[in-house]
Amino acid sequence: MSSKQALRKELKRRLAALSAEEKQRQSLVLSRKLLKHPKYVSSQRIAVFLSMDDEVSTEEIIRDMFKRGKNCFIPRYLSNSSHMDMLEINSLQDLEKLPLTSWNIRQPSDDCSNRKEALTSGGLDLMLMPGLGFDLSGGRLGRGKGFYDTYLRRCSEHPKGKPYTIALAFKEQLCEKVPVDSTDVFIDEVLYEEQ
Repeated sequence: MSSKQALRKELKRRLAALSAEEKQRQSLVLSRKLLKHPKYVSSQRIAVFLSMDDEVSTEEIIRDMFKRGKNCFIPRYLSNSSHMDMLEINSLQDLEKLPLTSWNIRQPSDDCSNRKEALTSGGLDLMLMPGLGFDLSGGRLGRGKGFYDTYLRRCSEHPKGKPYTIALAFKEQLCEKVPVDSTDVFIDEVLYEEQ
């Protein structure tokens, strides 16, 4: 078993041990921290993940983005590949109408030609990153599909360049050192609840 696989297993075990109340509590702490973050405040075009059960909840953040009139982009993953697009959603109502995937998260359907993709419509200022594990030097352990690393490489080729990246992490997701290889993209900052 590779060191990545072993660490994924360990992190999934740690996350499974967290109660729903504790996940909600830390999610609120992190949402409040992010909403005051200078990078968030100054960013207009933001990509945000829709959280699964074992991820920091992004619900409050998305609400705040619409309240402040920011442009909100969410992922659409293409199954059987590592291709992901970031498509704009226009309101909470718009979000609530999206179909659920097999992972039980909403994402724009395949017929979404009327939605703007972040990179073809002006790039991104900030990208909020999900993941299973993080270390404080910006190493990130994803779920092994490579969606975010591939997308960030595409961002690097955009005239606007790579957006600032902030990971949202439960403190249980922090690791001493995440094993990284040449295809992994480092994150600018990891947000977690400090003791």
